[in-house]
Amino acid sequence: MTGLLEGKRLLITGVITDASIAFHVAKAAQEQGAQVVLTGFGRLSLVERIAKRLPQPAPVVELDVQNQEHLDTLADRVREHVDGLDGLVHAIGFAPKSCLGEPFLDAPWSDVSVALEVSAYSLKSLSVAALPLLGEGSSIVGLDFDARVAWPAYNWMGVAKAAFESTNRYLARELGPKGVRVNLVAAGPVRTMAAKSIPGFAELEAGWADRAPLGWDVNDATPVAKSVCALLSDWLPATTGSMVWVDGGVHALGL
Repeated sequence: MTGLLEGKRLLITGVITDASIAFHVAKAAQEQGAQVVLTGFGRLSLVERIAKRLPQPAPVVELDVQNQEHLDTLADRVREHVDGLDGLVHAIGFAPKSCLGEPFLDAPWSDVSVALEVSAYSLKSLSVAALPLLGEGSSIVGLDFDARVAWPAYNWMGVAKAAFESTNRYLARELGPKGVRVNLVAAGPVRTMAAKSIPGFAELEAGWADRAPLGWDVNDATPVAKSVCALLSDWLPATTGSMVWVDGGVHALGL
């Protein structure tokens, strides 16, 4: 029996530790037959060490989405490991301290602009950088946190995620004629290193499992990873510009 992603070549960003959602996506993708290349930012040796914990050790390509040279050379550097891509996973986000947990009205534009560039605009810049490698039927998937409402402490990252969701729709319009699908997975809270660095995250996750009709385990990224893999597969060939909620059903409820 072949896997859901048998023969697929994937570029996955955002692996920091083996608790990262992106790590679980890479693991599930390999288990379903995909060949995976990771990107790393900053402490590249750490990402390379984490990459060895996957079922099959994956190569790591350096990528800072604010570095135009990194973006301009990404396709050539990825080609050193695979001859093309069938899928791309965007799992990148960052906001300066003033944008998360601090008073919303106090964050300066210099900090807000960084949050918007790294957490929203980078979906466009990364997609364009990878486009030479993406063929007909390929899939871009971004990791999201539902930005339809104002979450406590999430502040300007919530604004960035709203821009991220809008960017997803415009990219879907632009890349559809090239046969490239673009979708988001809006995950419930998962206890990653990045999430734990968000002020107020404990309050955000508290009670989520009680509200979720299907329940929710903040320590289990597997449901999110499987859903990303489904969007990377050939089984949603006419789905683009969409957001798939993987949060136990909390998004569908009122209070």
